[in-house]
Amino acid sequence: MELTHLDKRQNPKMVDVSLKDSTQREAIASGKITMGKEAFGAIKEQRVKKGAVLQTAIIAAIMGAKRTSELIPMCHPLFLSSVKCNITELESENAFILEVRAKTFGQTGVEMEALMGVNIGLLTIYDMVKAIDKTMVLSEICLLEKSGGKSGHFVR
Repeated sequence: MELTHLDKRQNPKMVDVSLKDSTQREAIASGKITMGKEAFGAIKEQRVKKGAVLQTAIIAAIMGAKRTSELIPMCHPLFLSSVKCNITELESENAFILEVRAKTFGQTGVEMEALMGVNIGLLTIYDMVKAIDKTMVLSEICLLEKSGGKSGHFVR
């Protein structure tokens, strides 16, 4: 098996995508943050001293998706045509699910951008609420769906 990110001398390299066809590409990722009842209530009722937690998390998720190539060494910089976020409350679990959908028209996929958006958004929630609850847990971060490109359509 040939490793795509190593050259013949085993030195790291970025994959050459210049000959790949540009296609519409989309990826959806999600993750969950679980916390205590007090922190969950403070977020829902907008009583967190640092401000509007969920709205800030959405902005952070978009920013994270846009800056993925700066943090993941072999990711190509992409022109994202769209990043959309949705946060769902899970009252029974004192948790929030963050879903990030990233789109581009290009030669490489947007899975990493969607996943990075989820991680940065959830970490932002943690950062803004850690004074109330340091026991929060980020979990279930995964790719839900991707389309476009040579590998085709994937649905978890």
